[in-house]
Amino acid sequence: MITIYGFLERIVYLNEETQFIVARLQEKGKKELTTVVGNLAGINPGESLKLTGIWEHNKKFGEQFKVEKFETIVPATVNGIEKYLGSGLIKGIGPVMARRIVKVFGLDTLDIIEDNPDKLTEVNGIGLKRVAMITKAWEEQKEIKEIMVFLQGHGVSATYSAKIFKKYGSASIETVKSNPYRLASDIYGIGFITADRIARSMGIDPNSVMRAEAGVIYVLNELMADGHVYYPFEPLSNKAVEMLQVSKDVVVNAMVKLFEERRLVREEPLEQNQDVKTAHNAVYLPPLYTAEAGLAKRLLLLKSEPSVIRPTDPEKAVAWVETQLNIQLADKQKEAVISSTRNKISIITGGPGTGKTTIIRAIIKIFQAMRLKVLLAAPTGRAAKRMQEATGSEARTIHRLLEYSPRQGGFQKNQEFPLEADVVIVDESSMIDTVLMYHLVKAIPAHSAFILVGDINQLPSVGPGSVLKDMIDSGEFQVTVLDEIFRQARESRIIVNAHMINQGEFPDIRRPQAGNKTDFYFIAEDDPEKALQKILTLCRERIPKSFGYHPVRDIQVLTPMHRGELGVANLNVRLQELLNSNESKTIRGYKTFKVNDKVMQVTNNYDKEIFNGDMGRVVSIDQEEQEIRVDFDGRVVAYEFSETDELVAAYAISIHKSQGSEYPAVIIPVMTQHYMLLQRNLIYTGITRGKELVVIIGSKKALAIAVRNNKTQNRYTRLRERLLSAEGKKIGVS
Repeated sequence: MITIYGFLERIVYLNEETQFIVARLQEKGKKELTTVVGNLAGINPGESLKLTGIWEHNKKFGEQFKVEKFETIVPATVNGIEKYLGSGLIKGIGPVMARRIVKVFGLDTLDIIEDNPDKLTEVNGIGLKRVAMITKAWEEQKEIKEIMVFLQGHGVSATYSAKIFKKYGSASIETVKSNPYRLASDIYGIGFITADRIARSMGIDPNSVMRAEAGVIYVLNELMADGHVYYPFEPLSNKAVEMLQVSKDVVVNAMVKLFEERRLVREEPLEQNQDVKTAHNAVYLPPLYTAEAGLAKRLLLLKSEPSVIRPTDPEKAVAWVETQLNIQLADKQKEAVISSTRNKISIITGGPGTGKTTIIRAIIKIFQAMRLKVLLAAPTGRAAKRMQEATGSEARTIHRLLEYSPRQGGFQKNQEFPLEADVVIVDESSMIDTVLMYHLVKAIPAHSAFILVGDINQLPSVGPGSVLKDMIDSGEFQVTVLDEIFRQARESRIIVNAHMINQGEFPDIRRPQAGNKTDFYFIAEDDPEKALQKILTLCRERIPKSFGYHPVRDIQVLTPMHRGELGVANLNVRLQELLNSNESKTIRGYKTFKVNDKVMQVTNNYDKEIFNGDMGRVVSIDQEEQEIRVDFDGRVVAYEFSETDELVAAYAISIHKSQGSEYPAVIIPVMTQHYMLLQRNLIYTGITRGKELVVIIGSKKALAIAVRNNKTQNRYTRLRERLLSAEGKKIGVS
């Protein structure tokens, strides 16, 4: 074993589950940076380290130091202290302030901060307010360090140590010791696997009931993340046995206890159930059971109540609105408008270019002429903005419509305090999951009409359920299917090809004649590395030069994959390097954030009112305040460095995450190695995100596989059955 000393410059790679880290170290006495690898949980750039391990030669990466054990040491040089303080470790001290402090106090700097912090006012730019901030941060850091020493021994990273401290404070160690599995439910980003690793290192019995309960809930949560509202008892218990590597008895006993404590809900097949798929015992997480059962009852209640909408002659209203808007509605469009005036709940579905927006405008005009209060909403900020621009009427996100308040706990609009509306129109309704739809329907007054507009052929909601599909399949609601592409839309190859793909036909990928432009291109490339290079060239040079689009603002790369050469992670690293040369940056674990980065929120943050899928731009990084500020469509939101795991670079995003958004230009890699994910509705959704330009790059074979594959994954949901069953029709229970 060899021992080396050095200053940690940056973390190149971090596996959050295994805590395997690849980092670059400024080794004492060497000019070149040293690559170190190993389980280095808890380290931060800027720290001085003592590392013990062996040298090894990696064929791909060359000489590197494999770490067996390590410890953080107090830096012994003025330069080391400056880097240590300037690394973002202490809130209130950034690189500039660290330089000033060290210039005044030299090697005594850390002792001054520890024992005599008031003397910091001798440094230019430090007043009493900043001294108080630094003192508080230093004390917290000391406490975090103690917790980190404990957690580090159990494989927890520095990022999660800070989150654990923020959640539990001084009780962190005691809480983790008593039940490490709490971390999986309490701390965003810590899953069961990490909690289980901590528990095992603490000597908790693998066959313990505590572990089995946490394991079952973890498996069920993972299945919910795949879109299921519930999961059948037997397959769920088998998956838990496989994951936990314990006997079936241990899992079943844990499930029985969870049912008894109402931490899980078990439901027998619904009466008069003719569907073999759902003729089994279903296991729900309680909030999803409440949401699905409540949604069915609220929809049927809403449908059964009398309406305030009573047009004397719907056909006359259609003729009037055509004159008012100077349009000529097609037969299906007229049918949709009339249906919306006659039914309490109506559904309008169709692909791009079929006139959904025109119908919404016509409906709004008619209802406003009747002096009815109309509210417009969509699931995402971008979709709401698009709806507002297209209709000229105010549109809000569903969360804003329902007045979500983290302080008061949840949505303020509900059945006790309903929306003030006679008509509620929701666009992009295929994106709405079971829980959000439940909260929305609860808040719609009984007399109101509810109109759902969407494209049933797009990918289903990211969250659990297939609400729009289940509502249509139940046959309980009036549905208008728009299938005619209008003349103007037929001139767009994006729209024509989207409909061809939706019908199972291979799209038109012919190149335009020399000198001509089109809005849909296919670039054949079977090699992933060459495809990557072409994507980079398209973003930086070819598309901006030929079409005038901004490389970051206007062009969006959409990919089916998260990993691999053409996955979200690698594409973002390469595109960030290529498109953003800004020097103002911060490195958080393996992620680098720069000013002007395009970023995406990846979890709902109700305190900040920013939701999963919202995209913004980094406008500032403050090392002293340890804060990143992000502009989300004109609203600037501050993130502490410890909260940045909620953000990811968004130069490239998954097609799933693009739902509800439109971009001037999109680039979509479609390769044969994506075959596990290649589905018709995935490609269809990706293509329909492009407003003015779509470029597919990949192989014809892969594109053909996707077009042919119409086998979408069935989601376990009982909404359709509840809408049809006698139990579901028992009106009056919310």
